[in-house]
Amino acid sequence: QVQLVESGGGLVQAGGSLRLSCAASGRTSNALGWFRQAPGKEREFVAAITWTAVGTHYADSVKGRFTISRDNAKNTVYLQMNSLKPEDTAAYYCAAGKYSWTSDDSRDFGSWGQGTQVTVSS
Repeated sequence: QVQLVESGGGLVQAGGSLRLSCAASGRTSNALGWFRQAPGKEREFVAAITWTAVGTHYADSVKGRFTISRDNAKNTVYLQMNSLKPEDTAAYYCAAGKYSWTSDDSRDFGSWGQGTQVTVSS
């Protein structure tokens, strides 16, 4: 099973940027994704990327502001977050997919990181 460790969270003002990183302990040729969960809310899909990085998929709420990428040589996936809004405040989780294609369904992801907190102040 792939072990995932996220980093890069923090406190930022609205309109600012952050880049999250997720290092995988083992190689995976499957999709990688990011989900987030705000207090009192269900976990929601943010973005996913295929092994080749050709295919990406974003939640409508982050399209045009967030960019997912991966470096397979480093076993790392990134989430560049620009134009952050207070509603982006959440714990962000990296996940390794069960399949090679992208998905926005958490059931299609088998390994999860411990999460990193992102707080956007207004």
